[in-house]
Amino acid sequence: MQAIKYSNITRTVASFGVALSAVCLMTNAQAGAIEDLQSFNSNFKTASGNFTQQVKGKTTKSSSGSFTFSRPGKFRWTYTSPYEQVLVSDGKTLSIYDKDLKQVTKRSLGSAIGSSPAAVLFGSGDLSKNFTLTDAGERDGRNWVYAKPRGQSSFESVNIGMKNGVPDAVVLFDNFGQTTILFFSGFQKNPSVPASTFVFTPPAGTRTSK
Repeated sequence: MQAIKYSNITRTVASFGVALSAVCLMTNAQAGAIEDLQSFNSNFKTASGNFTQQVKGKTTKSSSGSFTFSRPGKFRWTYTSPYEQVLVSDGKTLSIYDKDLKQVTKRSLGSAIGSSPAAVLFGSGDLSKNFTLTDAGERDGRNWVYAKPRGQSSFESVNIGMKNGVPDAVVLFDNFGQTTILFFSGFQKNPSVPASTFVFTPPAGTRTSK
């Protein structure tokens, strides 16, 4: 995201199962990507790493930063380039801090995370409850999973590229004609994460909006 504002975060944050009938028809090799995704969802209780992002619409906007998450629903998503923005969830409330504007916006996380791509990284439980997942083959050195939200969502679909057991790339197609491409690196599995990581304390002079 160019540091993503809330409307884009609900489409990203996120967050990314098994489609039972489809899996029954797959070969073992084909099922591997979905199994890897489910294993990631089950076995990575906490994680941290880095990301780069492109949002493609009428123009292309690039950004990068780092993330830390703790299932279910707690995360800190930090944009460091081209400017600073921090998104922090304690599992109930999402705080979006814009350093340049000196403003924090708070939103209820609610159940939205369940049907969003953020569920792949931040959620818990069986992904097939919120997504229909099918194998999308191998491409660019990644095994891809095609995810279609089962319920109402701001995304049409999500493609998840699995590599070495973790999501290495995610391509999101939203309902507004934009494509968001995320690349992840430096995954750390189950690091010790202080609870304070997911508590946002606004700097002095910060305005709060809801």
